[in-house]
Amino acid sequence: MLFASYEFIGFLILTFLVYYLIPRRWQWGFLLLAGYIFYALADPRYLLFILFTSASIYGCGRWLAARKAAFRERFAREKEGLDRERKKAWKAAEGKAQKRILLLGLLSNLGILAVTKYTNFAIVNVNAIRTAFGGSALPMVDLLVPMGISFYTFQSIGYLLDVYWDKISAEKNPLKFALFVSFFPQLVQGPISRFGDLSKTLCIPHAPSAEHIVPGLERILWGYFKKLVIADRMLVAVKAIIADPDTYGGAFAFAGMLFYALELYADFTGGIDITIGTAQVLGIEVTENFRRPYFSKGIKEYWKRWHITMGTWFTDYIFYPMSVSGGMQKLNKWGRKHLGDRIGKRLPVYLCSFAVWFTTGIWHGASWNFIVWGLGNFVVIMISQELEPLYDRFHKRFAVEGRTPWKIFQVVRTVLLMSLLRMFDCYRDVPLTFRMMGSMFTSFHIRDLALSSLTGLGLGAADYGILLAGTILLTLVSLAGRKGSVRARIMTFPVAAQCAVWFGLFLLVILFGYYGIGYESSQFIYNQF
Repeated sequence: MLFASYEFIGFLILTFLVYYLIPRRWQWGFLLLAGYIFYALADPRYLLFILFTSASIYGCGRWLAARKAAFRERFAREKEGLDRERKKAWKAAEGKAQKRILLLGLLSNLGILAVTKYTNFAIVNVNAIRTAFGGSALPMVDLLVPMGISFYTFQSIGYLLDVYWDKISAEKNPLKFALFVSFFPQLVQGPISRFGDLSKTLCIPHAPSAEHIVPGLERILWGYFKKLVIADRMLVAVKAIIADPDTYGGAFAFAGMLFYALELYADFTGGIDITIGTAQVLGIEVTENFRRPYFSKGIKEYWKRWHITMGTWFTDYIFYPMSVSGGMQKLNKWGRKHLGDRIGKRLPVYLCSFAVWFTTGIWHGASWNFIVWGLGNFVVIMISQELEPLYDRFHKRFAVEGRTPWKIFQVVRTVLLMSLLRMFDCYRDVPLTFRMMGSMFTSFHIRDLALSSLTGLGLGAADYGILLAGTILLTLVSLAGRKGSVRARIMTFPVAAQCAVWFGLFLLVILFGYYGIGYESSQFIYNQF
């Protein structure tokens, strides 16, 4: 069931009505049922996977919590009769036992993710090696890849790690934990929520209130505007450029790069708006996932604004644990001794960053283009860090820091750089992507982008006018958002003015939404993950 479909809108309306008509103590149970219905409508077999994740992570979490409590109680009772060495040995043995429980939960769920999502990718690469040496190719495997498995798996193991590190208490109610895993608005494209945040409002009773229902509906409408008016219309031109790289190189490749940047932003943020708005109507707070990323002045800042929950997940659960591990501490000492302080202390950081960006790339998809995209981000960030002293001298020499023209340059540079890297995502073929990048520098002719040529991409002049107006509106709203919530400011308007604003936006969606063949919107890009 796609977010931008009549079925989903009907599902939402029914869910909202039932949620507020039933007794409030049953609301969270109804949401659990709604999540399973939503998932089963995509494919009933998917339920087996999400049920396994819920049961296994819940069980390991409770096992860890019980073991930790029992150890603390016994240790407090018996530690007086133990010397320092025996205390240390006891703690070490207990730590290993707890780690085995953790590994059981992690490996079983990451194993399912790896098998379902990456088996055929592994076979393709093995076949490339076998055939290069004259061997026969292995057959591909027809595996079911559950919808949103990357999202709910990472969300669940994040919970288990937090329990292991004593950041949160293990949830006692298995059904409430199952709701955390299967909360349907964020099930297929995030955000990747933390249990400590989402659980605060997920299972408590909620009375119907205009304070959260109205802003929630407004945000859903804004999400549909981004998706239907901008993203799906822009998709037509992007597909045309990608489908014929021999014809559409040079200036067209550059235009396609920017078109895809706009499409991806409108598509992904539109889906997140629908997710957060849906949760808000239900009285539930979901973490923000974007903060005006295309106004970032550098790539590090960009990744603090784009898909925020994914970035913080990789930082908190891969980078930091890896960087403070015993192996990294030994590498740090070895590097300083043999390579000098400057390189030695950076070596663990580079290795941990490499692991994070490699994982980020392959998390997005089982394909080399995603891996190269992730490692491209790693290279750019590492080069930027190494060149920081040079940047500082430049800023002091020319006194450009803080000036508006320099800020604009930084923003444009970041958007172009991130859009260039996204071409690996766009073309889905590494050699082809490099070829199209090269064409932008070797055969760029601005006259190719005349309106008569652009209309050959499947969009008319009116479509480009709508896209231009929609992009301007997106930009103005983003600029206004720097001073606080735009929706909150609109709610200070007279009621008639508020109704005019949102009814006008509703008409824009109805009149200018690009519904495609059969009036069925295309799938959100991040549904595939």
